[in-house]
Amino acid sequence: MDVRGDLEWGTIPGLVRWAGERYGGREAVVDGRARISYAELADRVERSAAACLATGIRAGDRVAVWAPNSLDWIVAALGAVTAGAVLVPLNTRFKGTEAADVLARSRARLLFVTGTFLGTSYVASLRRAGVPLPHLERVVVLGDTAPDEAEWTTWKAFLAEGDRVPAERVRARADALDPDSPSDVVYTSGTTGRPKGAVISHAQSLRCYAEWAALAGLAEGDRYLVVNPFFHTFGYKAGVLACLMRGAVIVPQSVFTVDTVLANIAAERISVLPGPPTLHQSLLDHPARAAHDLSSLRLVVTGAAVVPLLLVERLRSELGIGTVLTAYGLSEASGLVTMCRRDDPDETVATTSGRAVPGVEVRLSGTGEVLVRGYNVMRGYFEDEEATAAAIDADGWLRTGDVGVLDAAGNLRITDRLKDMFIVGGFNAYPAEIEQLLGLHPDIADVAVIGVPDARLGEVGKAFAVRRPGARITADDLIAWSRREMANYKVPRQVEFVAELPRNASGKVVKGELRQRG
Repeated sequence: MDVRGDLEWGTIPGLVRWAGERYGGREAVVDGRARISYAELADRVERSAAACLATGIRAGDRVAVWAPNSLDWIVAALGAVTAGAVLVPLNTRFKGTEAADVLARSRARLLFVTGTFLGTSYVASLRRAGVPLPHLERVVVLGDTAPDEAEWTTWKAFLAEGDRVPAERVRARADALDPDSPSDVVYTSGTTGRPKGAVISHAQSLRCYAEWAALAGLAEGDRYLVVNPFFHTFGYKAGVLACLMRGAVIVPQSVFTVDTVLANIAAERISVLPGPPTLHQSLLDHPARAAHDLSSLRLVVTGAAVVPLLLVERLRSELGIGTVLTAYGLSEASGLVTMCRRDDPDETVATTSGRAVPGVEVRLSGTGEVLVRGYNVMRGYFEDEEATAAAIDADGWLRTGDVGVLDAAGNLRITDRLKDMFIVGGFNAYPAEIEQLLGLHPDIADVAVIGVPDARLGEVGKAFAVRRPGARITADDLIAWSRREMANYKVPRQVEFVAELPRNASGKVVKGELRQRG
């Protein structure tokens, strides 16, 4: 595998240890009242790893984490990886049955789970699932109480079990890891069917996010609000791992609310705020924005959806953010494929996802599908040779399922998912392209387009739109405007105004829900 050999960390445990030594007393994580240094973080991770060893975790075992962003998530996950385990992050939006399905298929031996989150008891949800989990031997509740059964324990009691494991044994386990060993299995969001587990190695993760940090300009002392969920590649790797590499401060936020983001930016002097476009749009449009000091913000990285040019311009002009970048990636490519550069003009940032990162190739198939080849491409889907063969060809090209165009400079613009394209009277209509155009309307804050049946044309577009505060635009107004701004086959024939679009935790619109509404 062509992974850069000069990455001094070798493995993720190597990175944790290096960061503890390099940044020592510098602040590493701020989570509510908890504030810990890099040296303290490294110590806590080793203690968590020791507890994993005491529990009997072997190198290569899968260990799952089902919890929101927090200091405990970081320590549990990095501790498991330091013990040689392969991390399986579980989506916090999963119901008990969905989580149990991934636990069963990954054959996870250990699970870290939150107690109650957003009014839901994850412990009760998992116990009600009724899915046999013969391989799951221990469940650690990241809280003060746990069911009074042998296989369940609290976080505090679990950590105490590791106190009898000597530090030398933990260090030896971590040192025995190979950079090409798998570090995590990231299960896809499942919007296109049953989630599949993309297997990614230590070396892939480290190189990708060393490149990401360099291209973004992440710097020592930056204060990084991580709203993107840790269970998602971007939240964990562009968040936690990139900060460890650069000595930035990780400020995890467990759930997205605009008020909390505004408060955190002001209180913690946040300088780095990656997230989906809706996050930044919500900040700009919040009526109480002026009451918060946002002057510390200097770096925004976005993607996962259409990015209106007006949004980029407003981030720069209204908030004074010096660096606004867009990027594109997917779990099967370690979460990173292309990225804008800091000297790109606003139009490039808004209309493309930038160019391939160093060491990665991007080309288009005859159907316009984006193909990717390089060190970032997953080793395969976990124990699914058939799906792996369908995704990666003999020459190493990964089929992304995304449709795009490349400009003369190599900048990639994603026009849609292959499955989302619809055909209007013989013309291919790409929802993302139509959404980009509709997003230019000054009264539209957010929009998604799907294809719906039509007796004459086969299919036509239907737009689900969110009005800007105070706007009174009607469906007829938007359709009339669209007829002036885009080719006829792209014009939505129906418009439904909604309070908000359904999105998954990584910011992508869940179009399946919109299709059910019709």
